[in-house]
Amino acid sequence: MVHVSASCNPNFHATGAHYLNADTTAFMQFLTGDLFKTFPALRFVIPHGGGAVPYHWGRYRGLAQDMKRPPLTELIRDNVFFDTCVYHYPGIELLLKVVPVDNIIFGSEMVGAVRGIDPETGHYYDDTKRYVDQVASLNAGDKKKIFELNARKVYPRIGRAVPSPPAAV
Repeated sequence: MVHVSASCNPNFHATGAHYLNADTTAFMQFLTGDLFKTFPALRFVIPHGGGAVPYHWGRYRGLAQDMKRPPLTELIRDNVFFDTCVYHYPGIELLLKVVPVDNIIFGSEMVGAVRGIDPETGHYYDDTKRYVDQVASLNAGDKKKIFELNARKVYPRIGRAVPSPPAAV
C-alpha cells in the first residue's frame, strides 16, 4: 500500500490535504513511469479512493494519451488498486463508475481522518462498507471482488492463511 505519513510542512493538513495529494501524486508517478515493465508482478493499493484520481480520470486519460502511455485501464489492470476508504456514498459511487471493479479493494478505517459521527446519516464517517453495499449497480460477483477476491489477488499469501469459502450452490 502506498500510504504517506505526516507532513513536516504545517501548511498542509495531514489527512485533509497531504494524504490525498500524495495518493494523487503516486498515481501520476505510476502513469509516467515504467515500473511495471520492470516488475510486472508488483501490485500497489492507493488508499482513500485514489485521492483526486477518480474525480479527474478524464484528465489522466488525456495525459496518458498525450504522453503516448497505455490507456489507463490497461496501465492499472494488474498492478494498481484503489481502496474504498472514501467517507461518503457519492465518492464511493464515483469510484465505482470510473475505476474498473477489478481494481477496487475494500478499505475502511477504525480511527480514520474523521473520528466523529455524520449528523446526516447517524453513522461514523469511516464506515465505508455500508456505502459499497448501497450501490445498486453492483451485483453479487462485483461485491465479492471488492470484499474478497481482489484482496486475494493483491495479497496472494492471504490464500495460505485464509482458505476461500466454498462457493454457494
